[in-house]
Amino acid sequence: MSNPYFKFKQFTVFHDKCGMKVGVDGVTLGAWVDVNGAETILDVGCGSGLIALMLAQRSDAKITAIDIDENCVLQSKKNIENSPWKDRISVKHFSFQDFADSTTETYDLIVSNPPFFNNSLKNPSQARSVARHTDTLPHLDLVKNAIKLLNEKGKFCVILPVTEGEDFIELAVEEGLYCSQKLTVFPNYVKPAKRLLLEFRKEKTECKVSEMTIEKERGIYTEEYRESVKNFYLKL
Repeated sequence: MSNPYFKFKQFTVFHDKCGMKVGVDGVTLGAWVDVNGAETILDVGCGSGLIALMLAQRSDAKITAIDIDENCVLQSKKNIENSPWKDRISVKHFSFQDFADSTTETYDLIVSNPPFFNNSLKNPSQARSVARHTDTLPHLDLVKNAIKLLNEKGKFCVILPVTEGEDFIELAVEEGLYCSQKLTVFPNYVKPAKRLLLEFRKEKTECKVSEMTIEKERGIYTEEYRESVKNFYLKL
């Protein structure tokens, strides 16, 4: 049985009740997002609370975290309650669609590690299936509601597989969101790119493009990846 928790330098995340466990995607996104100037942050599909906790460590922002899965909400609440930032993070049991319809708040920063499988075979675990498939949060809904809840100068950040990420950029442009940063992530020096980290704004601007490789070889991380996550991992 896998470990029910993952210990970071300043907080611990229990994730055994969540469909998606703590992994490289969430940590990479939480470390990459630009939090400068963000006083209000929304974490969409918060899962175990990992990204909300990382952003709380990196900023002084007030953070709202939402998830459609009640078990994730309960577990993330416990993780946050045991963290140094429990007074700045609130967790709510909502789908993004319902939350966007019910709130009058807008945000400086919206972050999501969203579902990305459209047509692939469903996972037998319902919780993991919800976390990974777009049935409950189609990408069009994600974009439309991000636009609705973003401040005029706000930023919206996601992580997606490469093909889905490129499609997401096109979808966002059609709805009026423009890519301002794109980080292409390679697992190592041999394999093709695996993920895109994307930042969007309402205002059209030049997209800053960069790349990062995670491992030199199996179990040995590159200096650039070590630098990006050094404030979180106990050891690399």
